[in-house]
Amino acid sequence: MPKPKKDSFFGGAAVLAAAIVVVKVLGAMYKIPLGSLLTDAAFADFNTAYYIYSLLLVISTGGLPIAVSKLVSEANALDRGNQVKQVTRVAMITFCVMGVVGSSIMLFFPAQLADLMNNSHSYWSILVLAPAVFFICPMAAARGYFQGHSLMAPTAISQVIEAAGKLIFGLSLAWILKANGADESVCAAGAIAGVTISSALGMLFTLYCYRNHRMHLGKYTDRPDSSKEIFKTLMILAIPITLSSSVMSIANLIDASLVQGQLQNAAGFTEQEARTLKGVFDKAVTIYNLPSQLMLALTISIIPAVSSALSLKKYRQAAQVSETALRTTALLIIPAGMGLSVLGEPIIRLLYPTTDVELAGYMLSILGIAAIFVCLMQISNSILQAYRLMHIALFTTIIGCTVKVIMNFVLVGNPDINIRGAAFSTLVCFGLIAILNLAYMHFALPASPNYLRVFYKPFVCAGNMALAVWAINGLCSKVLVHLGPFGVKTDAGLELSRLGSAAAVGISILIGVVIYFALVFLTQAISKDDVALMPKGDKIAKFLRLQ
Repeated sequence: MPKPKKDSFFGGAAVLAAAIVVVKVLGAMYKIPLGSLLTDAAFADFNTAYYIYSLLLVISTGGLPIAVSKLVSEANALDRGNQVKQVTRVAMITFCVMGVVGSSIMLFFPAQLADLMNNSHSYWSILVLAPAVFFICPMAAARGYFQGHSLMAPTAISQVIEAAGKLIFGLSLAWILKANGADESVCAAGAIAGVTISSALGMLFTLYCYRNHRMHLGKYTDRPDSSKEIFKTLMILAIPITLSSSVMSIANLIDASLVQGQLQNAAGFTEQEARTLKGVFDKAVTIYNLPSQLMLALTISIIPAVSSALSLKKYRQAAQVSETALRTTALLIIPAGMGLSVLGEPIIRLLYPTTDVELAGYMLSILGIAAIFVCLMQISNSILQAYRLMHIALFTTIIGCTVKVIMNFVLVGNPDINIRGAAFSTLVCFGLIAILNLAYMHFALPASPNYLRVFYKPFVCAGNMALAVWAINGLCSKVLVHLGPFGVKTDAGLELSRLGSAAAVGISILIGVVIYFALVFLTQAISKDDVALMPKGDKIAKFLRLQ
């Protein structure tokens, strides 16, 4: 078997970008039906356990894969094969130890963690998810090894395996348990068991690829550094990245505990009522997260060009690439966010008809605007990182998360606002982070993007599209649901009404997309330079006759 070839830089980015899109689509296919399958309270149990898992995962693996990738890449460049082996061995041991610690915390203290999160019913979900922390750790070490060799396919495929495993096993177990009359918290544990199973499958695949790759490495004569030196270097590289990555996970964990605690202690709800309200919010969050998850592919594909320009001290070129990245983000996310905002209640009614549609729809309308700022935060963080200004991104994130926690303490504890406060605090948090990032970029970068060119036309196009979508959905709802055949009063009238609502949402979104793209090209909101950054961009620009 021949030694696998390295991916080119852009080829590797394309592989990961394609995998991210597939993973996020599979993730949506998992989380959205799961929200209909589980009760609101059970969905809160699921997410409570997942917040704990996410934090332990970031602490265990946040910066180490990047550190491993860097050390392996450097050793490869110097043809130090024994150094590569030593780095990988130390990394594997380190990851496995951290995985054991993380899993043990969840395995031996599920009741304490559940109480800490003010949700005692999340006990079973925490317990079932515990082994996943360990499974992820050696897989992360192997991914760092492959990325150090510029081999992105094993990472991409393992991510798809994980996403598919969650979808197949998680939904199946939750459905089987619910069909057999299991308690709602046990059904949530069945759903989250899909994460544990898929992590095990991803680990086995990645380690299999790692073993095969190692078999084809030749013999080397270089003298590797000591295990102690390599471990020290790994920590020096990994700890700052892990701290930066941990901020949002820590904030989310505190937030989840605080929201359920304030609903019970200050707003006067019972634990069951608090779980239900938190579950309604989590279902709205599942929809609001979709645009930001798909943004990862854009970040991977475009931002490396900023670093390349900066390395050559071409500051105007770096600013132009940054501006194009921001404008592309604005063109994609502003209409998506506004669409979620104006169609908040119809979308919830379509996807989660058994939840509190009015409450969830109201929160999704707020979160739709927040989604715009989340994506702007992501792209601006990446640009700051390309300029080696990671500390600025960390600082603004800490400010935003602090404000979010304070707002949740005040607003969620108000009985008249309660869970709605979580949506408002999310909007303010990410709006503040994005605005601070953009302000710093404007005043501190050698050549900053022109924000008027970035945001004006996308905002105008998206605003007109949103008004049209709102009007079309209202009209279609009246015609199809209230006046048309979908609104007839029969035993099947409720299902017909849902069909009418679904048809109204689908028609309004389809027409909205057509209107938006027509406005984009009429106003020349997208330029030839923007399209040129895409694969075969010159041909696309020529076909669209862009200037």
